[in-house]
Amino acid sequence: MIGKCKAIAHGSTALDYIFREGKLGSRLAFHNLCSREPKTIYEEMKVVSDYNTRCRNKFLRIEIGIAPQDEKRLPVSELMRIAHLFAKRMGLDNHQWVAVTHKDTDNRHIHIIANRISLYGEVYDTTFVSNRAAKVAEEISREKGLTIAKEVKAKKQHQEPKASPIREQTKQQVQQICYALLDKYKGTGITGHSMFLYELNKNGITIERMKNKQGKVYGLKFSYGEHTFKASEIGREFGYRSLQKNFEIANKAQTKDTMIKTHTMVHELAKSKAQSNTGYQLVPPSRSYIPPAKANESSSIAQAVGNVASTALNAAEEMISGVGGLINPQTHGDDYAETAWQHKLRNQAKKKKKRGRSI
Repeated sequence: MIGKCKAIAHGSTALDYIFREGKLGSRLAFHNLCSREPKTIYEEMKVVSDYNTRCRNKFLRIEIGIAPQDEKRLPVSELMRIAHLFAKRMGLDNHQWVAVTHKDTDNRHIHIIANRISLYGEVYDTTFVSNRAAKVAEEISREKGLTIAKEVKAKKQHQEPKASPIREQTKQQVQQICYALLDKYKGTGITGHSMFLYELNKNGITIERMKNKQGKVYGLKFSYGEHTFKASEIGREFGYRSLQKNFEIANKAQTKDTMIKTHTMVHELAKSKAQSNTGYQLVPPSRSYIPPAKANESSSIAQAVGNVASTALNAAEEMISGVGGLINPQTHGDDYAETAWQHKLRNQAKKKKKRGRSI
């Protein structure tokens, strides 16, 4: 059961509404009233309400909703008792009020129209009156063993939506791939992060940054086929901040091992690229090495491997020396290989300048 209450000015209209033919179910109670029809009830209430000229909203409109599962347990006689009990606990003993039921909806409900001015000329206090009505309805529901609207609403809010079996299966696949790649490249710096994104893309998983109205990134979204998942659904390690930290190099003592590991990863990537010329390119296509026809093919592949490896090592060295302590996608841009390639070109240009000065 649920209760609502509101102060209104149009008492005559409200009375006409609750007694309207087609809506009216049962007449439950007429408290401190002699009349039985809406027009005469309003005139009777108006005689009392005219004693107070300052109050504008001189009537109360109360609605009591009955849960569908409780309707069979509540005959008209019981609904009468509920109406009287509700009005009494709302403090309307010294007020005029009328109660009826409506049958125009699927759920039976009670309407009460009350005179806000008491028989002694006092104005009914409507401070938090809707909250009071809800509380009274809850108390009566507990006493009579009826359904409590508040508990039903809370149950619906905390009820987990039924998950699609296909979506759950897809999520498990994404989790398996993500955790396997994270374990493989964890703590390997910017190059490891690039490789992590590359292999995710190779497995059909893309990561999209979620931005607010100010353009700031607040989270990540993983997409795989037709399904999308929030980072929190995949795992705690894949949040926007936590994912960055997973690729940080802990200290300089790990520098040598990290560089060797990075060199090995890049070498394996370049080797696989030589075997298959499809898919994602770590080096941008505009600057990637294009081998000549047949004659110098093997030497060209070796040169490409060396270029990629030196690029990755330069990036790792800069990160260790303090340039890239934290892997921040927003700082380095979307294409880490592009950034590393630009670093290499600048280093080569600096070396040429130094040679020219020494000559």
